[in-house]
Amino acid sequence: MFRNNVRLKVSLIMRKNTGLTLTFLIFALVVPFTVQYKPIIFMHGIIGSPTEAEYLISILQKVHPGTQITAVNAFNRYQSFEPLWEQVNNITKIVQPIMNSSPDGVHLICFSQGGLICRGLLSVLEHNVDTFIALSSPLAGQYGDTDYLKDFFPYYLKETIYKYFYTKNGQKWSVANYWRDPHHTDLYHEFSSYLYKLDNGQNSNYKNNFVRLKKLVLIGGPDDGVITPWQSSHFGFYDGNEKIKEMRNQEYFLNDTFGLKELDGRGAIDTHVIPGVEHVHWYRNSTVFNKYIEPYLT
Repeated sequence: MFRNNVRLKVSLIMRKNTGLTLTFLIFALVVPFTVQYKPIIFMHGIIGSPTEAEYLISILQKVHPGTQITAVNAFNRYQSFEPLWEQVNNITKIVQPIMNSSPDGVHLICFSQGGLICRGLLSVLEHNVDTFIALSSPLAGQYGDTDYLKDFFPYYLKETIYKYFYTKNGQKWSVANYWRDPHHTDLYHEFSSYLYKLDNGQNSNYKNNFVRLKKLVLIGGPDDGVITPWQSSHFGFYDGNEKIKEMRNQEYFLNDTFGLKELDGRGAIDTHVIPGVEHVHWYRNSTVFNKYIEPYLT
């Protein structure tokens, strides 16, 4: 059918004796069309490094050859515990030139704590991000005992660590910047120097910038084992009784304090629940990439 249509078009052009148009048509049929993919910026997670992007880079070289991929090489390993505003302010200097040189936009793929860093970037920059893919990121906060806490804060449990995290000294740790104790929301509002500041709507520029996004992709699942609750990866979180309140029941959604409701209203949020994936496998799982990441990388 395709060949018949081409012959018909060529025949019509020849009848009109438009040789120049015929030349262009033949050129278009013979010369292969090169797809230009948007650049990708990858932000690693806590205690991570750019090596987390190795699988992504290797597979994209096969399926999307020529794609420019930047794995942010900053605040690696133990430096990832630095305060998140410090990380955002410095990483801005890395990503802004990439955005400025990409008039058609860029994609963000951000893992775990890296998703919160990307939230900060999307809030402070007049960006041109097309799609923000958050891979198992505690976007609504963290409240749970994990190996990270046990290794670095061995004398605290989740029920008591607020006594340290909700202090000026405690907020010098990145994980404290998004620690959200549902039993001490007053202290969270008072001391949280990062996540609550992004959520509360007091800075209107944060919302104006965030809604510049064309697509928000939220990826997480019940077998993650680190993000607690795992629904935080979808902007859900505990209420005071540690029952899950989904994204659309959260105050920041209902009041649209930073643009989440606006994005949802225009169908710009895709949420994927994927069972069977442990936390450190999200960025190197072929099924996750093939079904839930690659389709968005236009």
